[in-house]
Amino acid sequence: MENQNSKVLNISLWVAQVLLSAMFLMAGVMKSTQPIEQLATSLPWVTQVPTGLVRFIGISELLGAIGLILPSILRIKPKLTVYAAIGIFTIMLFALIFHSSKGEFSVIGMNIILGLIAIFIAWGRSKKVPIQPKN
Repeated sequence: MENQNSKVLNISLWVAQVLLSAMFLMAGVMKSTQPIEQLATSLPWVTQVPTGLVRFIGISELLGAIGLILPSILRIKPKLTVYAAIGIFTIMLFALIFHSSKGEFSVIGMNIILGLIAIFIAWGRSKKVPIQPKN
């Protein structure tokens, strides 16, 4: 039964990793490449902060997305997946604080959901079903 639970958890973690990575890959590409005026149509807050910060967030999201998948798939330093998940959680925590301070409570739910998924990945890959590095 324990082996079956580990298998289900491992599959659940992979699904979470792929979905979270896809979301942050899309968000990161948008924030790091689109002109601010175009980005502002879907993310009005980008006009309220320096452009450099928007680009930094986008690059951080891109790196987090890559870190959620690549180290685990290649089994090269798979612990980096845990660190990427913690980084994504940190981004979501800062986003929650920022949006709360602006009174943008409608977006906070998504910050919480994505942050919880990131914590699930960090917990699962560090404690329950870690991926072993190649020998």
